Amino acid sequence: MTYISPFPIKQTPPLLVVEDSNEDFETLERFLRRSPLIGSIQRCVNGDQALAFLYRTGRYTDPQSAPRPGMIVLDLNLPGTDGREVLHRIKQDHNLKRIPVVVFTTSNNPRDIEDCYQYGVNSYIIKPINFAQLKHDIQTLVNYWFEVTTLPDL
Repeated sequence: MTYISPFPIKQTPPLLVVEDSNEDFETLERFLRRSPLIGSIQRCVNGDQALAFLYRTGRYTDPQSAPRPGMIVLDLNLPGTDGREVLHRIKQDHNLKRIPVVVFTTSNNPRDIEDCYQYGVNSYIIKPINFAQLKHDIQTLVNYWFEVTTLPDL
């Protein structure tokens, strides 16, 4: 017998992860892929690449290669243009500011936290060192943003 859920599965827009660490990205991606709510995951490895992706410049001029993300998971400590500047640019741009941005970083510096909220970040998560806590935090992130909240059409 096949079980059919009475609740429709939401189709989520792509998730953009801006993360320079291969290890952190692979761990995050592994947990995200376990959720049936997550569609495609796009990755940028630095702030300049993320801005090119979002503005569809450079190698990202084709909307197929740079779909508008439904959410951005952003590390702060990136080579080149750092995550703080990427966040600031996103939240200052009329066409991008509605995209939810979740900072996912090792920085627990109160100044970084304050600055990110001043720039308009939607959530700030400090990467836990403990594997079980990391798994829990990512599952909570997915549940909250893709099951509980209603995101705008972008």
